[in-house]
Amino acid sequence: MLETPLTSIAVPVPALAPRRAWLTDLPVLLVAVVWGASYLAAKDITTPATVVAVLVLRFAIVLPVLAVAGLHRLRVLTAAQWRGAGLLGLILSGIFLLETYGVVHTSATNAGLIISLTMIFTPLTEAAVTRTAPSRGFLAAAGLSVLGVVLLSQSGGFTAPSAGDLLMLLAAIARTAHVLAMSRIKAVRGAGSLPLTTVQLGSAVLVFAVLAAVPGAGEAPWRVAAGFGAHEWAGLLFLSVFCTLLAFFVQMWAVRRTSPSRVSLLLGTEPLWAAAAGIAIGGDRLGAVGLCGGLLVLAGTAWGRRSATRDA
Repeated sequence: MLETPLTSIAVPVPALAPRRAWLTDLPVLLVAVVWGASYLAAKDITTPATVVAVLVLRFAIVLPVLAVAGLHRLRVLTAAQWRGAGLLGLILSGIFLLETYGVVHTSATNAGLIISLTMIFTPLTEAAVTRTAPSRGFLAAAGLSVLGVVLLSQSGGFTAPSAGDLLMLLAAIARTAHVLAMSRIKAVRGAGSLPLTTVQLGSAVLVFAVLAAVPGAGEAPWRVAAGFGAHEWAGLLFLSVFCTLLAFFVQMWAVRRTSPSRVSLLLGTEPLWAAAAGIAIGGDRLGAVGLCGGLLVLAGTAWGRRSATRDA
């Protein structure tokens, strides 16, 4: 649910022996698994009235750890890098709000599959910005993915898509904006992943805290925390520690031992695990139409990823 940027570590890496490659790939694959499960975990502990409070709690837990780990690197950030990272944090806060409100109002399976459209939207938007036409293969893959989302959202019968489905679609668009902003804001290109992520999350937490103080925005974070039982705290810690903190450090560790492309490919399996968790644990039922739609989304995003790589 949280895809931390790997912007500053794109260096050539020697080929790994098969055994070593497997040992490097496994932790990254586990990150994709926990990210896939994060939609179900967020849905399990969040209600429409507690979305903002849960977001405050989730990231307030991990932010001090990231700040301490990257204190030295935070001190050397320039003013322009702080501003750029802060702007990215504002976009990131919008992503998390859309995703969390979206997953509350749709199934975990739908949420994970719809958000995977980011892999299609990003190259399409980049092509529009740079005025370069995408290949026919990529356009076909994009069309296949869109058709899949339509079928997925209509698995219970042909009706208007749910509010949650539309929010997840907006979240996918926001993720696209975040990726493109990272690539186009010159100030952050030289910033390390750790300080960049820390400032972004800090900005996002600030946005959530301000929203939490607005009357009518939902329950206060401290009140939600006080009302949590062991089950809710376990879910919150899963989102904070495994889906955010450990996921970030695993990415940084892995990308230095393999390649960013290999890491990205493994993390791209996230929607598959989201669907698996939703069906096996959450009791989601897609039906024949929804199952076909989910398969089309997965096929379209995989095809689109390969086409974009070939066209690069």
